[in-house]
Amino acid sequence: MLSQRQQLKLKTLISPQQIQFIKLLQIPTATLEARIKEELESNPALEDQSTSLESSTESTQEYADLDHERSENDTDGENDFNLDDYLQEDFSYREKLPSSTDDDDDYKAPIVSVQSSLEQLEEQLSMLDLSEEEEIIAHHLIGSIDEDGYIRRPIPAIVNDMAFRYNIRKSAEEVESVLKKIQQFDPPGIAARNLRECLMLQLARRQPTGVTRNAFTIVDQYFEEFTKKHFKKLQSVLGITEEELKEAYAEITKLNPKPGGSKATNKLEYIIPDFILTVDNNEIDIKLNRRNAPELSVSNSYLKMFKEYKAAQKKEKTSSNKETLDFVKSKIESAQWFIDALRQRSVTLLNTMMVIADQQREFFLSSGDERKLRPMILKDIAEIVGMDISTISRVANSKYVQTDFGIYSLKYFFTEGITTQSGEEVSNREVKSILEELIRNENKKKPLSDDKLSDLLKARGYAIARRTVAKYREQLNLPVARLRKEV
Repeated sequence: MLSQRQQLKLKTLISPQQIQFIKLLQIPTATLEARIKEELESNPALEDQSTSLESSTESTQEYADLDHERSENDTDGENDFNLDDYLQEDFSYREKLPSSTDDDDDYKAPIVSVQSSLEQLEEQLSMLDLSEEEEIIAHHLIGSIDEDGYIRRPIPAIVNDMAFRYNIRKSAEEVESVLKKIQQFDPPGIAARNLRECLMLQLARRQPTGVTRNAFTIVDQYFEEFTKKHFKKLQSVLGITEEELKEAYAEITKLNPKPGGSKATNKLEYIIPDFILTVDNNEIDIKLNRRNAPELSVSNSYLKMFKEYKAAQKKEKTSSNKETLDFVKSKIESAQWFIDALRQRSVTLLNTMMVIADQQREFFLSSGDERKLRPMILKDIAEIVGMDISTISRVANSKYVQTDFGIYSLKYFFTEGITTQSGEEVSNREVKSILEELIRNENKKKPLSDDKLSDLLKARGYAIARRTVAKYREQLNLPVARLRKEV
C-alpha cells in the first residue's frame, strides 16, 4: 500500500571545490609546483600565463563577449558556470598570492648531483677481480645491505638464495669470503652483520696505536661489558689506567654505528619554507613563499571554443554538439575550481600563520628562545581563524616557516601546557629545555636518575612526575642515567 511520510536526514555534502581545496591545503610548497604542473598537463583549459602567447587584450574581449552572451541568451543558466564568481577586475584568472618574497626573479634553485651508496659500492665492486659466480654473489650481498649499512640476513639464508635464484651452489664459507671483500669497501664498517662487527671493521682500519688496540680488544672481547658501561671491570681485565680507558672509550664513541647513511634515501633534501617571517623594530612581517608558482588562467582558446559550441548548440540542438559543449564546459569549470582552490589555499595559509605568529610573538621577538613558547593547541588557532581543527591540522602538517634564526616546522609551535606551582601555565618545551640543561651539566660519573631530575624540576617550580620526566627525556633522545655514565 502506497503511503507518504516525511523524513529528516542530516547529510554532510562536500562540493568539488571544497575537495580540491582540502587536497591542495595539505600540499607543502616543496611539492606544490609538481601538483600545478600535473594539473596543467591534464587540463588543456588551464594554462600558465608566463608561457602563453595569447594577448591579454584578446582575453579581456573574450571574457566580455562570453559574459554578455551568457547574460542575454542563457536559458539554462542554473546549470552553466557563473562567470561573475570568477571574473576579476583585469578579466584574468591569475592565482594571486596575498604576499610573496621580493626576490623571486633572482632566485635559482640549486642543482645537486648525488651518487647513492648503492652506486658507490657497485663502482668499488667493478674494481675487484672476481669470477662470474663471485660477482653475482657480490651483487646479491650489496643488494641485501639495509639503509643503516648492515646485512641482517644470515649467511645460510643467502646461500639458499644463491641456489634458488641463480642455481649457484656455494658453501657458507665461500659466500662469507666474498662478504669479507665487500667489507673492505668504503665507508668503513659497511656490510657488517651487527654493531660489534661494524665497530671492529672500522677500528681495524685505524692507525695501530695503544689506544686503537685497547679499543679493538674492548669491542672484540668485552663488548657486553662495554655496552653496560662496567668501566671498573674493563679497567681491571685489560690492566690499563683510568686515563687509558677514557681514551679507548672516546675512540669507540667516535665510530659510525650506521655507515650506510640511510642508503634507501641517500639524497640531499632541501626544506623549502612555505612562509618567510622577518622581524623589524619589534614588528613581525609574514610573506608566503611563492617560488616557482606560475600565474594561472583559463585558456582563451577554450573560452572561444565554448562560445562557438554554445552558439552552434542554440542554432542546432544535436547530441554531438551538446557532448562537445559539456566537455569544454567541464574543463573550464575544472580550471576555475583549481585556480580558486589555490587562491583559498594561499589565504588560509597566510591567515593561519599570522595567528600562530601572534600567539607565539614572544618567541619570534626573542630570536627563538624556546622558553618563550606559549602552550598552544590546534583548537586555539582554529577558534581564532574561524575554521575547523582538521583544516588547521592540514595547514600545520609538512609546512615550514623561515626566520632569521632558523627554519621551523609549524608543528613545532603546538605544545602542551604545564601549570607551575605559582599557577602560571607554560609550554612543555620550556620544561624540556630545562631538563636538557640539567642533563647536559650533570656529573657524567654519577648521572642524574629520573627521580632526581623530577626533584630538581620541582625545586624550580615545575611539578613534574618521574614518569613524565622519563617521557620528555625519551622525546629528547636522551638515554637513561646508566647509559649516560662516562669513565
